[in-house]
Amino acid sequence: MSFVLDASVTASWFLPDENDRDAWEAWRRSETEDVWVPLHWWFEVRNTMLMGERRNRISRALTSHALDRLSVLPITVEARPDGGAVFDLARRHGLTFYDAVYLELAQRRKTALATLDSALIAAARTERVPLVKAL
Repeated sequence: MSFVLDASVTASWFLPDENDRDAWEAWRRSETEDVWVPLHWWFEVRNTMLMGERRNRISRALTSHALDRLSVLPITVEARPDGGAVFDLARRHGLTFYDAVYLELAQRRKTALATLDSALIAAARTERVPLVKAL
């Protein structure tokens, strides 16, 4: 089994003021399943942590610890999406191009998507892409 991980779930793992059952299910699954992310996930996660620091949601030390933890997870970065398919998904569902990349990757890999983004969840359901959900 495998799944596509988005930045909202990743950030939820490390931001002290967030606690989501579906995010923790993705964490549990990441221990035994292949995890896929698009290239921009790397930047998006780091930007979220930086913004969290600026808003006093996370300390620099916790950001450093979080990035160390992420560096040892078996995450595979997919460098290039199918641009035409991403545009189609973004237009059809009113998603940002960045969010549509996660959906396109899950579709192409025929795997589940781990996200906390409500628009992306709705689009995944419409596209019949399974979601990582807590039991």
